[in-house]
Amino acid sequence: MAERLALPLLLPSPPPVKPPFLYQTHNQNPPLQPNSPPSSAPLLQDLLRHDSKSQQPIEPQVQTRTRLGRSRDLNRGKRWTHNNLCAQGQQALDSLIDPCLDPDRLDVVLAKLFEQYQENPDVGTDFLTSQVLGIVKALGFYKKSDLALGVFNWVKARKGCELVLNSSIVAVVISMLGKERRVSVAANLLNCLHKEGFSLDVYAYTSLITAYAGSGRYREAMMVFKKMEEEGCKPTLITYNVILNVYGKMGLPWSKVMSLFDGMKSEGVAPDAYTYNTLISCCRRGSLHEEAALVFDEMKSACFSPDNVTYNALLDVYGKSRRPKEAMDVLKEMEHNGFAPSIVTYNSLISAYARDGLLEEAMDLKMQMERKGIKPDVFTYTTFLSGFAKAGKDESAMMIFEEMRSAGCKPNICTFNALIKMHGNRGKFTEMMKIFDEIKACNGAPDIVTWNTLLAVFGQNRMDSEVSGVFKEMKRAGFVPERDTFNTLISAYSRCGSFDQAMDIYKRMLEAGVTPDLSTYNAVLAALARGGLWKQAEKILAEMRDGRCKPNELTYCSLLHVYANGKQVDRMHALAEEIYSGIIEPHAVLLKTLVLVNSKCDLLMDTERAFSELRKKGFPPDITTLNAMLSLYGRRQMVSKTNEILNFMNKSGYSPSLTTYNSLMYMYSRSENFEESEKILREVLAKGIKPDIISFNTVIYAYCRNGRMKEASRIFSEMCDSGLVPDVITYNTFVASYAADSMFEEAIDVVRFMIKHGCKRNQNTYNSIVDGYCKLNRRDEARTFIRSLPKLDPHISKDEEIRLSDRIMEKWS
Repeated sequence: MAERLALPLLLPSPPPVKPPFLYQTHNQNPPLQPNSPPSSAPLLQDLLRHDSKSQQPIEPQVQTRTRLGRSRDLNRGKRWTHNNLCAQGQQALDSLIDPCLDPDRLDVVLAKLFEQYQENPDVGTDFLTSQVLGIVKALGFYKKSDLALGVFNWVKARKGCELVLNSSIVAVVISMLGKERRVSVAANLLNCLHKEGFSLDVYAYTSLITAYAGSGRYREAMMVFKKMEEEGCKPTLITYNVILNVYGKMGLPWSKVMSLFDGMKSEGVAPDAYTYNTLISCCRRGSLHEEAALVFDEMKSACFSPDNVTYNALLDVYGKSRRPKEAMDVLKEMEHNGFAPSIVTYNSLISAYARDGLLEEAMDLKMQMERKGIKPDVFTYTTFLSGFAKAGKDESAMMIFEEMRSAGCKPNICTFNALIKMHGNRGKFTEMMKIFDEIKACNGAPDIVTWNTLLAVFGQNRMDSEVSGVFKEMKRAGFVPERDTFNTLISAYSRCGSFDQAMDIYKRMLEAGVTPDLSTYNAVLAALARGGLWKQAEKILAEMRDGRCKPNELTYCSLLHVYANGKQVDRMHALAEEIYSGIIEPHAVLLKTLVLVNSKCDLLMDTERAFSELRKKGFPPDITTLNAMLSLYGRRQMVSKTNEILNFMNKSGYSPSLTTYNSLMYMYSRSENFEESEKILREVLAKGIKPDIISFNTVIYAYCRNGRMKEASRIFSEMCDSGLVPDVITYNTFVASYAADSMFEEAIDVVRFMIKHGCKRNQNTYNSIVDGYCKLNRRDEARTFIRSLPKLDPHISKDEEIRLSDRIMEKWS
C-alpha cells in the first residue's frame, strides 16, 4: 500500500548550521543543517537508552487565513500612487511597467533618471534614494518582483551606490520576495550585501525574519533573529511581534514565550494590541486557557480594547482546551462590546463543543449561525465531519459531507484528511486509499497532515512495515519531518510494540533541532503506557511540572493507561479519585479513559461508575467508550447488558467498529451459541471491514473449544488467504484443543508447522501437551515427550525442559 503514495515533488534542502543569509544560494534553497539538540527533556534522553523487553471529483482548496492585525492597503484595487515620486520618477515607473518594455531597456530608463539628476548639483542623493524606493515599492505592488530586483541590482552596480541604496530599500525588496515565497532569493541577497560590508539595519533583518516566518520556516527565522541581536541591531516592536508569533507556531514552552515578552518590555519596547493578540494565539497549541485569560486581562489593563481578532483568538484557545462554557462567555462579552461574531467565531465555538462530543450543541450553534445569515464554510463542515467520525457516527459524518457538497462548498485538504482518518480508523483501507487517490486526481497534493494521518492510522493498526513505508514515501515526496510528524511516529511505533524504535525517532527529532513540546511528552508517555512503565512515566510527569510544559488531560489519560498496564490498580484508583473530586478537572476525555482502563482491568463496578459519571456530566459516550463497556459485559457473558449497549448504539446512530464486532465474537465464542461468532465475522466482511488477527483467532477458538477442528482449520486457511500471518495464539489454540482431545500426534504436527513457519513457541505451547498427558495419567509418555523435545525443537533450552519436568511433578502431586 505504501508504494502507492509516491508523489513527484522536489525534495527540499536540509536545515542550516549558520544563519541562512550567510550562504551563497544561487536561487536555490540555502544548505540547511539541524540545530544542536536542545538541552531540554533530560529524562526523555535517558529513555533513549532504556532497554525495553464513486463520488464525483472533488476539488481541493488551499487553506487561507487572515493574518493577525493585518493592515489595510489604501492602494488596493487602485492605480499605484506614491507622493515621493517626481514627474521624471513617475515617467520611469510608467516605462518600467509597460508590458511592451524590452528588458534591455531597463538600463536606458534608469540611466536617464539618474543622469538627469546627477547633472543637477542642487539635487542630493537622498532625493534619488526616495525615487528608487518609490519605484521599487510600486513594482512590488504590480507584482513585478524580478523587475524590482533588476532595478535594485542596477543601482547596486553603479559607482557610489552605497549613497543611494539604504536599508529601507533592502527591506522592501526582501519583504517583496518573501510575500512571493522566494525566501531563498531574499536570503541570498542579504548574504551578498553582508559580505560586501553593506550596513544592514533592523528593518532589513526583520523583513527576512518575516519572510521566513510567512513561509513556515520558523527555525531559520529564529536564527536570523539571533544573528541580528549578535550584530547589535535592537529589535523593534514589529520584530518582537513576528518572533512571538514564531514561538507560538513552533509550540515553544510558555516560559520561553513569556521570557521573550518580558525581555521586550525590559528593553523599553511597549507591546501593542497586536502583541497581546499574538500572545493569546500562542496559547492555542498547549491549550493554555488560564494563561490566555491572564494575557487578556493584562491587555485590558494596558488600555488596549479587545477587537474581533482578540475575541476569536481567545475563543479558539478555549475551544482547543475543551472549555465550551468559557468560549460561550467570550461570545457574550464580544457581542456586548459591539463586535458581531463572524464565521471564524462560530467555527471556534463549534470546535469547542465537537471536541468533547457535544455534537447536538454544536449543531444548535450551526443553526444559530445560519439564522444570522452566516453560511457554514469548509472549516465548519470539516469540524462536524471529524466530530461525527470520532464519535463513531459514520453515517452522520457522510451526511454532513453530502450537505457540504450540496451547498456548493468545496472540500479542502483538511476535509480529505478527516475522511482518510475516518476510513483508516475503521480498517477500511480501500476507501481510505480512494480518498488519497482523489486528492491527486483533482490536481491536489497531500499536505504534511495527510502524511501524519496515514502514519497514525497504520500505527494504531500495528502495521509497522506500512508506517516505515509511508515515512519513506513522505520524505521522497519532499516533506521534511517536523514536530507533529515525529510525535506521530513515536506514537505509531509504540503502538506497533516497537518502543526502542519510538525512542530512536525521539532521538532523531532532537538531532534535527526540533524542541519537544507538550505533544511530544504526551506521545512518549503514551509509549511508556503501552509498556506499563509507570515509574518512568511518573518521572516524566515530574519533569513536565518542573517548568517544561503544563500537563493536560491527555497527559493524565496516559498516566491512567500506564497504571492499568503496569497493574498498579491502587495508583489508578488514587488518580481516578482526583478526577472525580475535581482536583484534576474531569474532562470528557478523562472520564472516557477511566471507562477504558477499568474495563481493561476487568473492574466492573469501577467501569460502570466512570460511565455513569460521564453521562451525569452531560458528555455523550463515543464509540471507543461504548466498545469498552461492550467488551467488559461480553467477557463476563452479561448478554442483556451487552444488548443494552448495542441497542443504544443503534438508536443513537453509532457505526459499529471492528472492535465492536470482535467483542461480540469473543462473547459468543465462549457461549453455547459459539457458531454466532462466525456469522459476525461474515457480517464484518460484508461491510467491507478488514478483520484482524483477533477476529480470526476468536472464531478459531470458538470451533476448537467445541471440538470442531475441521471448521477451525477452514477459518485458519481463510485467515492465511487474507494475508494475515498466524501468531503464537493461533497455533496454541490448535495445540491445546488437540492435546485436550488426546490427539497428541496432531498437536505435535502443529508444533512442527509452527517451527517450519518461524513462529516462536512460548510456554503455553508445550504446557498444553504435557497437561494433556497428565490429565490421562500418562506420566511416562509426558516424560518421553520432554526427552524428544530437542529433536523436535532444536532451539529449546535446558531450562525449559527442567520447567516442564517440574510441571509434571506438580500436576501429579
